[in-house]
Amino acid sequence: MTIARTVAICAAGIALMGHGLVAQDLSRYRTFELGSDLASVSTLTGVAATAAKTVHQRPVLLQDLEWRPARWLPGSSAMSTDPVELMLFSFYNNQLFRVVVDYSHERTVGMTNADMIEAISATYGTPLPLRAAVRTPSRLEADFGPAIAHWGDAAHTVVLYRTASYGKALRLIVTEVPLDDLARKGQAQALRLDEQEAPLREIARQKKEREDGLVAAEKARVANKAIFRP
Repeated sequence: MTIARTVAICAAGIALMGHGLVAQDLSRYRTFELGSDLASVSTLTGVAATAAKTVHQRPVLLQDLEWRPARWLPGSSAMSTDPVELMLFSFYNNQLFRVVVDYSHERTVGMTNADMIEAISATYGTPLPLRAAVRTPSRLEADFGPAIAHWGDAAHTVVLYRTASYGKALRLIVTEVPLDDLARKGQAQALRLDEQEAPLREIARQKKEREDGLVAAEKARVANKAIFRP
């Protein structure tokens, strides 16, 4: 009896330890794992990989894929209770480095910051003090609103935001830090290249515009000449 009880307690302890490890996996949001490629995320969401928006092509490839979960349960006329309204997946050279989750106002109305933090802590563990979040927010984060909770380790951050605007929308951003650092550097380089190449692109645009005008004028001349009768 004693042996059986000891085994049961040990088994329960192992299960709880396992649950704790899973609960604090900061490298994923639901079934989406940071570091995955575009094709994998496309398969999970059902959104074609070709729908991904190319943000920059050089010096690195930065892409975004947007997904809105179905509002209805599969094969049913019942509405889904999933609070996620929109998810934005960001890729650095075909590696998922950031997941932005916007929650539906309808599904979160009335919920306090403490309610949200409690719910998310069930997945990511105890939040860190906000002062521990030393990384500079990206424009995507800074433009949304203040952070109200932060989870993280050396390689990942999970930050919950609540906008102060109408509706007080809630946003969760899950990030792989090393890839995000590379993406930020790549974006900065891409913007510098865009600025440097802007004069040449404008010259090329004007040249093409003139050439297109000449082609259109010639087509019109040929068509009008064939039917013109004085």
